[in-house]
Amino acid sequence: MRGKLLFLGGLAAGFVLGARAGREKYEELKATALKIKESPTVQEAAGVVQEQATRLYSEGKTKVTDKLANSRFAESDLGQRLMGSETPAIERDVLATTGPSKTTPSGGTSF
Repeated sequence: MRGKLLFLGGLAAGFVLGARAGREKYEELKATALKIKESPTVQEAAGVVQEQATRLYSEGKTKVTDKLANSRFAESDLGQRLMGSETPAIERDVLATTGPSKTTPSGGTSF
């Protein structure tokens, strides 16, 4: 019970101190965060990270597909469906965030 009271007291103190800082401080913090987000350096870093993530996804997908194709899983009904699917859901999600490409990472049809 004591822990709950301390938590509620801390919550109330945080609320009061936050309210005293006011809307002006909030707007100032928000403007600073937006300026940082839109800076060319941050945008460039985000692009590099996204390219690396896409590359790692493609390499991982190829490795997993190759391993599964040579396993007993590929012989199962689920394996047949998954291996025969042209664009798995996770790949569609990646393509939605990175944009369409001319070919799928596995060399499939063009978009």
